[in-house]
Amino acid sequence: MIKTYLIIFLVMLSAVAYSQTNGDYIYSVGVRGYSYMQMPKIMNQTDGSSYLNSSFNSFILKFNDNLFSYRLNGGYMNKNVSFYNNCNNCELVSGKMKDYSFKIGFEKNFNYSGFQPYFALDLGYRSNKFDGISSNINPILNAQADVVGNAIPSNQVIATKEGFTITPVFGIKINPVKQISIFVESNLELFYSYERQESVPQDISNVRSLNKFHKTEYLFNPVSVGIQFHIGNKN
Repeated sequence: MIKTYLIIFLVMLSAVAYSQTNGDYIYSVGVRGYSYMQMPKIMNQTDGSSYLNSSFNSFILKFNDNLFSYRLNGGYMNKNVSFYNNCNNCELVSGKMKDYSFKIGFEKNFNYSGFQPYFALDLGYRSNKFDGISSNINPILNAQADVVGNAIPSNQVIATKEGFTITPVFGIKINPVKQISIFVESNLELFYSYERQESVPQDISNVRSLNKFHKTEYLFNPVSVGIQFHIGNKN
């Protein structure tokens, strides 16, 4: 019985010893397989910033130095979205949203065990563009337009946001084998952007309107799950 306990203890000890993967390898490359993300608010979207599910939309590259790592992040998303604008009975907007980001930062592991909590801070750039059609759905306005025989035209809308981000991150890594880590992380992104809203009615006049703003918003990304591969053994 004592020998059995001793063997178990030595196995556990060796598992903890090899699990300092970041310290043993120079680089780590990874991909986020699933993310549940809050996207920037488009125009006067009534439900606030929307949450979207995405898969394999971002990568991560890290340069490891024991408990401390430098990290590069990049992400891209291309989605068809629909939302109510101004109010639920005002306008229905449908179109394509493209969002991409690039971030650089650092990551700090709290221990060398097989179960590693970590904190990270990323600074970067983000661009979000929406191109679609806005249609009036107000029943009162539509009824008035029918009476006079002058239908309310739809509008082509283009809304863009470009700016800087600051993103604190908290995550957990699990190392099933020495060269691989599975990670789960959550973050809150501060997004300061320059916004342009362009609208062109689809009628004979085609009078273009343009509005410009500077905005700050907080984007909560509850969960991202991914995998990292550690390469470049230091030994």
